[in-house]
Amino acid sequence: MAGGEPIEVVLVEDNDIFREALELMLEVTPDIRVVAAVGDGEAALEVCPRIDPDVVLVDYRLPGLDGVETTAGLRSVCPGLSVVVLTAAAETGEIQALMEAGAVACLTKDRGLEEIVGAIREAAGRGAAIG
Repeated sequence: MAGGEPIEVVLVEDNDIFREALELMLEVTPDIRVVAAVGDGEAALEVCPRIDPDVVLVDYRLPGLDGVETTAGLRSVCPGLSVVVLTAAAETGEIQALMEAGAVACLTKDRGLEEIVGAIREAAGRGAAIG
């Protein structure tokens, strides 16, 4: 992946309003392109092998497959992608399970856009570590 290419991101979020808002916010970031936005883990597992995105932004609490199951599934069907998890609130055990499933970062949804973008860039190997 060349440095000049935008980071291709898939959003997995069951809340339509939050998903659409996040998509709009990310679209104004020049080095990020949202290539798909889906409402559950099953849809993500269908779309990601076809699109082969750089990063998948996954909500922890999803209908059907939860964030851990979705993360593990994505890492098995697309081993080259990075998963960043967004959650309203996560317990330490949940965060540990997400990391064990292959997530590279776990952020709460109340973080600012800069922090979310920073995590996406870091996951894609394009930015400095976020602190």
